[in-house]
Amino acid sequence: MSETISRGDQLKAFLDQVPIVQTLGMHCDIKGDDMVGVLPFQNKLIGNFTIKALHGGAMGTFLEMTAMAQLFLVSDAPRPARTINITVDYLRQGKAQDLYARATVIKLGRRMASVRAEAWQSERDKPVAALLGHFLVG
Repeated sequence: MSETISRGDQLKAFLDQVPIVQTLGMHCDIKGDDMVGVLPFQNKLIGNFTIKALHGGAMGTFLEMTAMAQLFLVSDAPRPARTINITVDYLRQGKAQDLYARATVIKLGRRMASVRAEAWQSERDKPVAALLGHFLVG
């Protein structure tokens, strides 16, 4: 009898093979089709040591990977989507602490998807960055 691998397990296996995910140290907490991305704080993620602010590139990459992961989780695409374009809005300083993100698929078509993601730290209603991305699916 063959065992079916869940979509969440497929996603975790994919993320384990992505070098930037490993470099950032991010992981995803998955429950069904609900997912929260987690970026544990590390000193190497600081972009400005004077004010102890997270690097914008680390936050943007984390948001992009969270959006791609959520899209893979809710779609039936055989492989993760490819980025067409993203826009990241930096809303507050990312402090030297863990970063969390959640993404929502706004529109999922046959070839393209639009995804919105937000990252926060201590309070979810005070996001530090937001992303709007378009991805090629399939």
